[in-house]
Amino acid sequence: MSKKTVGIIGGMGPEATLDLFGKLIRHTDAACDAEHIRVYIDCHTGIPDRTRAILAGGESPVPYIAESAQKLAAMGADFLLLPCNTSHYFYEEIAALSPVPVVNMIRTAAEALAAEGVTRVGILATDGTLQAGVYQQELKRCGVDAVCPEGDDQRAVMQLIYDGIKANAPTFDTAPIERALEALRRQGAQRIVLGCTELPVAFVRYGIDTADTVDATDILAKVAVQMAGYPVK
Repeated sequence: MSKKTVGIIGGMGPEATLDLFGKLIRHTDAACDAEHIRVYIDCHTGIPDRTRAILAGGESPVPYIAESAQKLAAMGADFLLLPCNTSHYFYEEIAALSPVPVVNMIRTAAEALAAEGVTRVGILATDGTLQAGVYQQELKRCGVDAVCPEGDDQRAVMQLIYDGIKANAPTFDTAPIERALEALRRQGAQRIVLGCTELPVAFVRYGIDTADTVDATDILAKVAVQMAGYPVK
């Protein structure tokens, strides 16, 4: 299989972009620099907020993401990664405007969960991702039921994302998110999807237990390594 070059449409946010790039490196079975994947990254931090676009009529991120896709393809990217779960509400529009294929992050996570035999999962994600139903739809297609946080528990998720990682806070009170996780477990969630690309970063930085979580960014990275024609470590 010929080797392919990966493009990352980044900036949503910068920490999530860095996290995906690091996971691409760590999941590539390489013995030296030259055995790693060639990666182009456009950390386009000016892309409008995706949740605001979905829920409050804010500016659409699609033209900005499409611009990144075109630039990365012109540089030589053979396919693109979009490390922002909420942006997948616009996936069909983005894919139609991209000169090269765009991997569907949510679909890869749902298919991986189904392959594990999981039948019920909890979803931690932004208000936009949850209300748009993008995870619920992909999971249902794979025969997996979903449960989502509500009320104070969902507010805890948004605070962790926006007041924690996006605000670059060095420390954060994790008690509210721990309660949200426990509530999902009580509802029968066998695994809990970290369905926002800031969440894997937050769980590591703030020392939140990841024992029964599923890192959608990590799954995307492994799929991308395979698609690029490299061995997965």
